[in-house]
Amino acid sequence: MTGYTTVIGLEVHVQLGTNSKLFSPAPVAALGDPNTRVHHVDIGLPGVLPRPNRRAIELATRAALALGSEIQLYSEFARKHYFYPDLPKGYQISQFDLPLALGGSVVIGEGRSCRLHRLHVEEDAGKLTHTAIGTLVDLNRAGVALAEIVSEPDIREPKEAHTFLHRLREVIRFAGVSDCDMELGSMRCDANISLMPIGSDTYGTKVELKNLNSMKMVHRALEYEVRRQTAVLAAGGKVIAETRGWHDELGESRSMRSKETAPDYRYLPDPDLPPIVLDEAFVTAQREQIGELPEDRRNRYRQTHCLSDQDVTALAQDRDIGDWFELLVAAGADAKPACNWLIEELLPALRERKLKLLQSPISATGLAELLTLLKDKTLTQKTSRLVFAHLLETNVSAKQAIKDLGLGKIDDPASLQPLVDAAIAEMPQAARAVAAGTDRAIDALKGLVMRKTRGRADPGLLDSLLRTTIAANS
Repeated sequence: MTGYTTVIGLEVHVQLGTNSKLFSPAPVAALGDPNTRVHHVDIGLPGVLPRPNRRAIELATRAALALGSEIQLYSEFARKHYFYPDLPKGYQISQFDLPLALGGSVVIGEGRSCRLHRLHVEEDAGKLTHTAIGTLVDLNRAGVALAEIVSEPDIREPKEAHTFLHRLREVIRFAGVSDCDMELGSMRCDANISLMPIGSDTYGTKVELKNLNSMKMVHRALEYEVRRQTAVLAAGGKVIAETRGWHDELGESRSMRSKETAPDYRYLPDPDLPPIVLDEAFVTAQREQIGELPEDRRNRYRQTHCLSDQDVTALAQDRDIGDWFELLVAAGADAKPACNWLIEELLPALRERKLKLLQSPISATGLAELLTLLKDKTLTQKTSRLVFAHLLETNVSAKQAIKDLGLGKIDDPASLQPLVDAAIAEMPQAARAVAAGTDRAIDALKGLVMRKTRGRADPGLLDSLLRTTIAANS
């Protein structure tokens, strides 16, 4: 890799969160039997006319504003011609020389951002599945509304491409535009990569990478392609302008076809669709829908709650997580334990049950009550987790869960003293070690009492009773 500068640009397709497709009333859904969500507009039957989905334009505008792009009040749809089984019309409706938005940027590191070239609206193609009996075509996805976000070639290493996608997904999710689930195909990425000699300002021959289905896959594919192109140039060869498919199981890219250019697609304005003409009131209304963006939220959590970078990153990874955290704090929970329990306890428990946060059987008020009982030492760390598990399965309050489980804290000296005496009698060596000044030996005695009380003994009172009893018997 020595001697060359890597140049990377990304083309990201984001599925807009509409209920119906871009130009037809066919429903949009991630799953379903093949070819069951197809309208005659999607397959271009003679005599049908497309009708733009206003919601798609709203969401695309919102995405562009969140990314700092400049909205073009006048834009047009165009036909992008190519012949492939997943495109029954023989063309894709997209935007060409008059896109919805220009410019913008995405942060890719400390003090570094990647500029955006444009954001345009287009329809998706169908899906091809290659099998032993032939290629199967599913047109459920054909016509689904997409925003394509095209970056400038500002990315200089694969890890920056990974950061770009992570930050872009954060912003798009926060803006309420898409769930950006790469596993379900609602966010997809193609990468363009070339190498140029260090110190040069002339880009090398560009190669496009496809079949990139996760952020990690983008990272791996780009690293491989840097090595491949470096080896070609080092051997005196020339990099070919082509589209290559990434095969993750093999850890390599393979040639698919020569790289098309814009003239190959024979773009022309779509005669069936009027231009998109927006006004400032429309743009302002979409800007107001965006709300607080991830970096603003991270900064606020640092300043207001004095949380660490790790904490604010976890809380701002998704708007719903941050909103839930704020509900916890508003219900009386302290910020740090609220963050810890949300990120380390509740979210993993919900993932095990395949539930989303908004489907949580524990409400923010209920979890805040549990944290309050833990703070005032009604619960111990051990019993609090037993109560938490009970709340996941039942629709009761934390206080009722304590009663149901018989987990009230034992903070009565008279009740604990017999258990303390029994522990000292059972572990005399530990008691003598404590009396001799080996302080950590008391943990064994405390552990024994805690096991017998199922974690219900008040830790502070237990410690005091053990020390007092040992001192009195020494």
